[in-house]
Amino acid sequence: MRWLLIAAALAALSASAAFASEDFSAAELGRIAAHGPWPLPWTSDPGSRVSGNPAAIRLGHDLFFEPRLSANRRIACASCHDPARGFQDGRATARGLVAGVRNTPGLFNVRHQRWFGWDGGHDNLWSASLRPILDSREMGGKASRVARTLRGTAVLDCHYSAAFGKRPHAGDPELLVNVAKAIAAWQETLISPATPFDQFRDALQRGDTQAAAAYPATAQRGLRLFLGRGQCATCHAGPLFTNGEFGDIGVPFFIRPNEVDPGRQGGIKRLLANPNNRLGAHNDDPTRANATGTKFLRPEHRNFGEFKVPSLRNLTLTAPYMHNGSLATLRDVVRHYSELDEDRLHADGERILKPLKLSEAESADLVAFLESLSPATPLPPPVVPSSVAACR
Repeated sequence: MRWLLIAAALAALSASAAFASEDFSAAELGRIAAHGPWPLPWTSDPGSRVSGNPAAIRLGHDLFFEPRLSANRRIACASCHDPARGFQDGRATARGLVAGVRNTPGLFNVRHQRWFGWDGGHDNLWSASLRPILDSREMGGKASRVARTLRGTAVLDCHYSAAFGKRPHAGDPELLVNVAKAIAAWQETLISPATPFDQFRDALQRGDTQAAAAYPATAQRGLRLFLGRGQCATCHAGPLFTNGEFGDIGVPFFIRPNEVDPGRQGGIKRLLANPNNRLGAHNDDPTRANATGTKFLRPEHRNFGEFKVPSLRNLTLTAPYMHNGSLATLRDVVRHYSELDEDRLHADGERILKPLKLSEAESADLVAFLESLSPATPLPPPVVPSSVAACR
């Protein structure tokens, strides 16, 4: 017992020493604090009247996993957004509309996004949820098929009626929009748990050095690089580790010979042409205050080849990386920034970027920090929302 106590004391001293060796300045502590707390407080989407509605959440959950919405009755939203993979598919590039072009984005914490898709082609979650249902290259759905599925399943019919105050009719022009809003209502509940970084950040906030010492020294050194020389936090800011905007980071946007992915420039054009954007009739916010960003949005030359700055949460679940899935591992991502080819940045690109020229040890530290932005334990399966009383 005496030897066990001595060993425990030595381990505690070692951990404390590891923390002390990466003592952060007051400025660094402030920047660390700005990446939390997590999770963010819940706020409903004013553009959807069923945001937070229990019946809509249950309906959205069931429809997310429902293959009968598709033309071949085999494809559901979950076919490409697999809960076991962080609601991604593990493929370099997605099937369907962007086959061979873009990586499937994960859905955790999607409620807190401002723009949706790698090019920001949607300004609201329900519009982004509707597109794959209708597109012939993905699910190929249509209103009559969706209505038939809803009315042919008592619990779906009941939850639709409870959420929207009427039964699903195939001729209802709002049917597909309502279905998409229900799916979005469920996706809003997909919030990832706290990570080792969050535990470290919170320990620093309350002055608990013993708890902070449990955060590996390698991750602490990587955090210092992330905040300092790497300038990563310039774009990967706040609790979501993203500013939610777009940038050119030197990843090639050529798809095939003589064909390019225009990125944000093309996304803005699609967004403005979409009748389901926040300027459209289906925005449930009567003030249209949530449409201000869209109202003044215009495609500019600098937007060509820009892609959305992704959240860094849950990185270990969502490989491969970048908009085109071209980097297989986090080490590859760090290497990209370490050896950045500035000639790949077009004239209007993110000129804040410079090759970091990291040593092997520094690269390993930065990877360790990035890994700490994912939960330390496997994620539980998504919760099936309770059925509302009227539908039981």
